[in-house]
Amino acid sequence: MFRNRIQQMMIGRNGPDALGHFTMFLVLVLFVISALTRNGLVYLLALVLLGYGYFRMMSKNTGKRYLENQKYLQIADRIRHFFGNGFPVRLWKVRAFWNEMIRKIRYGRADRKIYRYYKCPECRQKVRVPKGHGKIEITCPKCKGTFIRRS
Repeated sequence: MFRNRIQQMMIGRNGPDALGHFTMFLVLVLFVISALTRNGLVYLLALVLLGYGYFRMMSKNTGKRYLENQKYLQIADRIRHFFGNGFPVRLWKVRAFWNEMIRKIRYGRADRKIYRYYKCPECRQKVRVPKGHGKIEITCPKCKGTFIRRS
């Protein structure tokens, strides 16, 4: 019921877009900075940006908001190309790293009681070996290098 009312209210409105997401991210960063520095000016700037972000999302003038978003995307694209084409890939790697960390926190390693994990000293490949076999020689499946560890 509440969901339907929200959906009806958002009909014909701009909603979130790339500029809106960037604005909200900037608001979050400014709130953290203002909390750490206790600077009222930064806090005020964050509140103004928050109001602007909500104004853009709730605006019914979608044509104007579309043009603003396109201008933002052009500027963001120029900045990405200035820093090199690898910028989005690096951002993706950061996102993949945090997703992996969250997965490990949520589910843990179900087999950590049965296996030990080591990194190959030559190629840094992760190698899983069974626990409880004493000192063993481990062969890396990637580089075929051998190293000795306790399991």
